Formats: sequence, structure tokens, C-alpha cells
Amino acid sequence: MSEAVFLHGARDVRVSASTLRECRNHETLLDVAAVGICGSDLHYYKDAGIGAAKIRAPFVPGHEFGGYLREDIPELGLKRGALVAVDPNRSCGHCEWCLAGHHNLCPNVEFIGAPPFDGAMTNQIWVPNSQVTPLPESMGPLEAAMLEPLGVAIHAVDLAKPGLLERVALLGAGPIGLLILQALKVAGAGEVHVIEPLEHRRAAALELGAETVAATVDDLVRGDGRNGFPLVMEASNDPRGFHHAVLASRIGGRVILTGIPDGDSYSLPAADARRRGLKIKFVRRMGDEYPRAIRLVSSGRVNVKAVVTHQEGLKKAPELFEALAQSRPGYLKVLLYPNGEGGGRM
Repeated sequence: MSEAVFLHGARDVRVSASTLRECRNHETLLDVAAVGICGSDLHYYKDAGIGAAKIRAPFVPGHEFGGYLREDIPELGLKRGALVAVDPNRSCGHCEWCLAGHHNLCPNVEFIGAPPFDGAMTNQIWVPNSQVTPLPESMGPLEAAMLEPLGVAIHAVDLAKPGLLERVALLGAGPIGLLILQALKVAGAGEVHVIEPLEHRRAAALELGAETVAATVDDLVRGDGRNGFPLVMEASNDPRGFHHAVLASRIGGRVILTGIPDGDSYSLPAADARRRGLKIKFVRRMGDEYPRAIRLVSSGRVNVKAVVTHQEGLKKAPELFEALAQSRPGYLKVLLYPNGEGGGRM
């Protein structure tokens, strides 16, 4: 009998026995090697949903994951035992948004790890063959699980289109923020000034290349950001994050919103944004970013290991969810290993 992490509702996470569902057409079975606890998982934990996606029955979270194949996939040239990553976003492929190349915006998506679709915080999972991504031998379970959050960061930077040596303000230095910071540097951005209330996250941002760090937007705009920034990247869970991003921006600037606010609502005085004439974009998951994410990690240009602070088994999930929800010191990205540190490798 397998085990899985089940979210039953707000602040109610349990590890219990689970039954593997039956295989569907064109699926393959994985032994889950590693799976991350994402910010969106924390919103399901804290708020029992995100917008219309509500927990209506116990479900298994986990969309950042990699695993070992239990069988060959001949059409991909993959053999049993190979470590692979999985794109959790299974779009329909035929709506107008999919046909326009915006698979991340598909309204008919089946997203692994978002209710009602069970995710990878379990020992084994069936996944569509079309969502499987081969990995180089140099990558392990940690890197496999970190490709999805890195893909979100890449997508955010793609939307931002940073200019060469352009100054950037980055709000939030959690896992996604720290990956955006590194992706900005790869993309040619100049100084990145980080706003982050938690001391251990500010320290991590400095280690990964931030020019300066500040605890509040007021501290930044009184100092290095007094004239505002042409590009502001927001990656926090603060309902005031949108407003703070506006306050950090300069007239005519761009604001890219990546974070999901607690309570699914922003607090924003309209005049501050309107009078700046800002260009604002929202980030929705990612597109086909895994090939670039793999290259960035393999080449060492993005350090995903530096973002991971805790690696534990499934049994620890309840206390880890609560620690992350409370923003306890020392916690950045948490990975769960459902089959132990070996990840279920055959």
C-alpha cells in the first residue's frame, strides 16, 4: 500500500494510505523521486483553494517533481529506470489559446497537483507520456523537481523583457524570487535590488547576486530606488505586493506580477498605478520552458541547489507545511522524497 500527502482543507494536511488509480491511455508509471512544496501548495493549505480551484474533497498536492520510469517509453527513447521530469500542465491542445501557443492559459487544463487532479506527493504516480521530459545523466532528483519552479521564473523574465544592464527591483526572495533573480542575471539585467522582509531570505538574495537588499519598499525608495525602477518583478504572497511593486516603479515602468497573494486578493490604491502609466503583466505558470531550464542548470548558470534548504520524507509533510506557512527562519524550498533519499531508483 502506498502513502500520500492529502490536503483535506485549510490547515488540514495528513499522510495516509493511498491506492494507485488505474492507468489511462498513453500514460506511464513513475516512482516519485522528489517533489517540491510550492507556494501554490501553501495557498491550498492556508486558504483551502486559489480562486475557483477549491479543495472539495481530499486531494494529493505536488506539481514540482521528477521520478524514475517503471517501464520503457519507446517513442521517447527512454528505458525503465531513467530519471525524468514532468510538466504538470496538460493543456487541451485545441482551444484558441493553445492554438495561439499559450498552453499555460488553457481553460481546459488538467494540472497535476491542483484540485481535483492528484499530484506527486506520493510513492507512485501515472503521468501522460506527452508530459515526460528526459534529463541528462548529470541531474539528480533535486534538479528534476526544481525545473518546474525555474520554468516559472524563466517565463516571468520572458514577459519582463529586461534590457541589457537595466536596473530591476525584485519584491520577494522566496524560492521563485531567488530563481527570478538568477534568471534576470542570465538575461542580461543590470543591478537587481531586492525587497524582502525575512532576514534569511535577504541573505540568500545577496549570496545569489542581488546588488542590495531592503526589508521594506519604503527602505528601498528612500535609498537606492529613490527615482523608481523601470522594471519591477513581484514574487511575494503579500496582498500589498501589487501596491509595493507600483511604489517601487518609475513613471512609464513595467510591473510583472508572479506571486499569488494570500486570500487571493490585492490591496491597491488606483491612483499610484494610474498616474505612473504602468505596463502590467501577470505570470500564469509557464510555457515550454524545460529545455532552457535544463540547459541553465546543467551549465551552472542557475544554482537550484542554493534554493533548497530542507529535504525530508513524506511523514514530515504536516510539520513542513506549517513551518512554511509561518515563514519560519531558515526555510526556503522544501523537497519531499516519497521513496527515501534514493528516490525509488531501480
